[in-house]
Amino acid sequence: MVNIQIVKTQPYPDQKPGTSGLRKRVTVFQNSPNYAQNFIQSIISVTEPAERQDGALVVGGDGRFYMKEAIQLIIQIAAANGIGRLVIGQNGILSTPAVSCIIRKIKAIGGIILTASHNPGGPNGDFGIKFNTSSGGPASEAITDKIFQLSKTIEEYAICPDLKVDLSTIGKQQFDLENKFKPFTVEIVDSVEAYGNMLRNIFDFSALKELLSGQNRLKIRIDAMHGVVGPYVKKILCEELGAPANSAVNCIPLEDFGGHHPDPNLTYASELVETMQTGEHDFGAAFDGDGDRNMILGKNGFFVNPSDSVAVIAANIFSIPYFQQTGVRGLARSMPTSGALDRVAKATKIALYETPTGWKFFGNLMDANKLSLCGEESFGTGEDQLGSHQGERRIVGCSRLVIHHRFTQTERRRHPEKSLANLWTQLLHQPYRYDYEEVASEGANQMMKDLETLMFDRSFIGQKFSVGDKVYTVEKADNFEYSDPVDGSISRNQGLRIIFTDGSRIIFRLSGTGSAGATIRLYIDSYEKDAPKIYEDPQVMLAPLITISLKLSKLEERTGRTAPTVIT
Repeated sequence: MVNIQIVKTQPYPDQKPGTSGLRKRVTVFQNSPNYAQNFIQSIISVTEPAERQDGALVVGGDGRFYMKEAIQLIIQIAAANGIGRLVIGQNGILSTPAVSCIIRKIKAIGGIILTASHNPGGPNGDFGIKFNTSSGGPASEAITDKIFQLSKTIEEYAICPDLKVDLSTIGKQQFDLENKFKPFTVEIVDSVEAYGNMLRNIFDFSALKELLSGQNRLKIRIDAMHGVVGPYVKKILCEELGAPANSAVNCIPLEDFGGHHPDPNLTYASELVETMQTGEHDFGAAFDGDGDRNMILGKNGFFVNPSDSVAVIAANIFSIPYFQQTGVRGLARSMPTSGALDRVAKATKIALYETPTGWKFFGNLMDANKLSLCGEESFGTGEDQLGSHQGERRIVGCSRLVIHHRFTQTERRRHPEKSLANLWTQLLHQPYRYDYEEVASEGANQMMKDLETLMFDRSFIGQKFSVGDKVYTVEKADNFEYSDPVDGSISRNQGLRIIFTDGSRIIFRLSGTGSAGATIRLYIDSYEKDAPKIYEDPQVMLAPLITISLKLSKLEERTGRTAPTVIT
């Protein structure tokens, strides 16, 4: 018989979940008494007690440092709070897309994901706890706000401190708890199986196998960056679809991601970039820690911008078997993602939604049957994932590595650069992003405040900015606000936008995904009427807009940074 204890505790004022849950340094979770316990209790308290006994909770993470300790705390607190069943990935490993998949499959009341996504891991790195609801998607702002309010007033939590679970053995384990009429069940499941089954129902695996293992196979290079995607890549791409074993590297999840930053961009995935530049492989991809972001490269290191990626998928969406059967309900992009998708939506007469950054906004649209394909530029973005009303959101993982080729025309399917060349000549958009990571919060906030004041001056609209032979005229300036068409909620202060008469844009956002300081993201989205110019170096083509943005914002003076941390 397992005993339940009630432990007195003190609340913390800083447990407000961001766009992707609560993220802090590992040392905060380790050294602040009951810090993790308080937040876990607050998450579980969102579910009414009457719904807990027959409800299941899915739990998994990206393998980073402190994950296994946190999972044991979740087990102990969930049991003491009357949750009837936990479903946990073997050794605690589950990608974020897989958690979503399992929640929907077993009709769970929700899921807890232990990840800080693309942030560094290890004892001195970051840790995070995220809650997904029964829809499979991230908790809405209303729910995360409720969790936050509970965390600010918590006085005690319930726990079974003596309950220990073997995470390594697949199967069910049951425990009898005092004062509980039903045993508490923990089921350890294969981390890949359910997700793989879902992909088989969406994509033509026989065609993909021919593409990856046939006589004229596509030569791929996949870098899992020692994150959670490694087991998925090995089992699905290599073992099932027949890609050679050496097609995938860094596939063992490590607590510190091998000492690297698990953010799949040109800076942090430099090993893949260098390999692809040799010309030996046709197609490359890298993934972030929890498997919901990815970067795609073509032969000779050709970079596929995430904004272009989602537009390519949209332009060829009816070549995907799943959408041939279901049809396409709508397209969506986050506000900073380039307008290329808008032009596809207009050409195909498919509804388009522009949302704030964060998958919970896409989730609302999916659950309301308004959305079939969505994407974020946010790079570790390659967050242009497929989704449907059935919860198959974030179908990134292994599948998206090859769908670029399967749904394009025969002569282009082996080379993403050819698919993009065709797309560019139609859409004529060129997006770029500058990230200034871990800058002083005070300077970043003051910069945003002063810039907003400047933008909202009546004389700003219509103002002309000249750099060289380029002249840009301001058509619109605002702080992006979103009215959710599903629940009517209003999300304000989502990013400062300057939109010019030619369709070019400058956008400033403070990111909520970091655990220290502030991250300023500067987005440049240029529209170029002269088609041949889209093949120029993006930094050269976008230089006038970059110059204007730095001058307007005084970013370098406010932050002391003379260059971005990452350019995407």
